[in-house]
Amino acid sequence: MVMQTETLEQRLKDEAARLGFAACRIAPADAAPLAGERLRQWLDAGHHGDMRWMEDRADQRASPRGLWPDVRSVIMLGMSYAPRRDPLALADVPDRGRISVYAQGRDYHDTVKKALKALARWLVDQQPGSLKVFVDTAPVMEKPLAQGAGLGWQGKHSNLVSRDHGSWLFLGAIYTELALTPDPPEQDHCGSCTACQTSCPTDAFPAPYMVDARRCISYLTIEHKGPIPHDLRPGIGNRIYGCDDCLAVCPWNKFADAAAANRAFVGRAELAAPALADLLDLDDAAFREIFSGSPIKRIGRDRMVRNAAVAAGNSSDPALLPRLRTLTDDPDPVVAEAARWAIDRLTT
Repeated sequence: MVMQTETLEQRLKDEAARLGFAACRIAPADAAPLAGERLRQWLDAGHHGDMRWMEDRADQRASPRGLWPDVRSVIMLGMSYAPRRDPLALADVPDRGRISVYAQGRDYHDTVKKALKALARWLVDQQPGSLKVFVDTAPVMEKPLAQGAGLGWQGKHSNLVSRDHGSWLFLGAIYTELALTPDPPEQDHCGSCTACQTSCPTDAFPAPYMVDARRCISYLTIEHKGPIPHDLRPGIGNRIYGCDDCLAVCPWNKFADAAAANRAFVGRAELAAPALADLLDLDDAAFREIFSGSPIKRIGRDRMVRNAAVAAGNSSDPALLPRLRTLTDDPDPVVAEAARWAIDRLTT
């Protein structure tokens, strides 16, 4: 009996699983031919808000070869962060801040990139060749490429959805000059479902599969540096970093298994339900200490306190007024304005 030799592609996937990836698929470099056109339409509509870096490197982002002409295959990897608790559980606890599931554990940039580099070293040992690894910080269209590799499909909320892992996957990519055998692309399985669209408290979806970042709570609380538009503040509720609503309501999450999540992303107890009162008291040193090792650290103290002030204004809790009054003299004018708005909302 002749034993069939395991392919490089299968050994690659086995090694990826050993390193903590929940999924590994391969796509050709031209797997997402329409991604560049859709990106340009999105940018032309101004849906990227203040994220000028999306616009500055749009040509490189449009396709893998725009970034690296020698790439022949793209290895797309997903690391699960499926939550152990209901992401919407704090919706009715207004004196507590809601932090997006992905940010409650260790910084995914560090965890995913470390595993990607280890997998890249393994691949070079097996088959020498040039490659590049990316995690969210380079002009890479991870979601269309992941769909082209069969990892999942880009749902109506614009994020990737997996039949095995729901909406809870961090994505990483390895560009290689090797001509690897690709996996079949994934089809769209959203059907007539509109749960993610109707769940958005700020109406950030002008159409299915399209998000206007300027109205998205994740953008407003993380990327946006200035004052949050007044008409959107009530919809933010008690969300102080990101928003999980459109992800959490996806029916495909019923197949996601929290046991499959990488242990690095298990939420820290102090980030599960932080008290708004404590967040309003943060100075820069306390902020750095609490959020060390978290992706939250990159927004800095001022944006976090701004977010907490908006949440306080939505809380209907007059016990927060003394702390808010202290912030009206904050050195950061954006924080001071948010505190004044919150006071006005709580007192009127």
